[in-house]
Amino acid sequence: MNTFEEISVIGIPLILAVFLAINMGASGTSTSFASAYGADVIKKRWIPILFTVMVILGALLGGKEVSLTLGNGILPDELFTPKNTSIILFSITISLFGANLMGVPQSTSQTTVLAIAGGAAALGKLNTDKLFYEIMPVWFFLPFIGFVITYIISKWIFPHIKTKSLEGDFDHIREYKGLKTALIVSSLYVAFSVGANNVANAAGPIASLLSNKFGIVDYNGWSISMICLLIAAPLFGFGSYLLGFKITRSAGKEIVKITPFYATLIGVIVASLLFYASITKGIPSSLVQLNGACFIALSMTKSGRKLTFSNKTVRKFLSVWMVAPAFAFTVTYSLTLLVIG
Repeated sequence: MNTFEEISVIGIPLILAVFLAINMGASGTSTSFASAYGADVIKKRWIPILFTVMVILGALLGGKEVSLTLGNGILPDELFTPKNTSIILFSITISLFGANLMGVPQSTSQTTVLAIAGGAAALGKLNTDKLFYEIMPVWFFLPFIGFVITYIISKWIFPHIKTKSLEGDFDHIREYKGLKTALIVSSLYVAFSVGANNVANAAGPIASLLSNKFGIVDYNGWSISMICLLIAAPLFGFGSYLLGFKITRSAGKEIVKITPFYATLIGVIVASLLFYASITKGIPSSLVQLNGACFIALSMTKSGRKLTFSNKTVRKFLSVWMVAPAFAFTVTYSLTLLVIG
């Protein structure tokens, strides 16, 4: 097979990776800037620009370990062939694209991990220890921690602190310049964490594919994982520009009405937890579920459990969060069996 034929063979997974990165950028925008957009402190046209810059920085400074986990931690890297990688990326992409069309921010990390796991299971090469004892416990632990922290603060701490800056709503945020700045900074911090964790969902499989197919490990001192991360990150920004606004509006204005202070608090909590998972564990984690857990905790303290879980948007989010990763696993597993059969 000559060089042209080899490039043609990997063309399909590369195109799928591009489409995946675009869709993930749309979903990641909502979790980064929903609160700031809901508070009207950032203009719509600035969101894709700021999101792109911070995602690139996050991928550069914190994305390598997550990329390695996705590239060889669940499925051995030598099995990231063009066919297997195409099936995995196809399953992830259609799952996320469907969620984006519904206006629901979806867990890109969980969908990616379970899509890879589906292919690995079909091939009989699933690293069950990594999946069940390292990755999945973090998926439950981090949202639980975010929920508990938000619930305690909003239920028992800040109700006893009577200041206008804590109680002021979005309409009055311009009266508090410090709070406005804090909300913007927290949104940028969340976007940075998206870059550190979620860009690897598109870059990790492609890095293993290129390494496996062409023997590329390093190029001028840069690892292939880092190169793929820095190529995928700007595509997240492009997805933010194309598809991000609908999901940002849905997440920012339809779950619970919160003050700018609480929006800032939630941003700091979820970004810190996600960045922790990225740099210390290399675990692909769900920013949208961390964000959702904190919003639900806040809603429960403000509106009560019954009203929170009767909210149509909350119920819609929870349903899609459960269905999309399982769908990705099933599609990858079935298609892989079909191809190898």
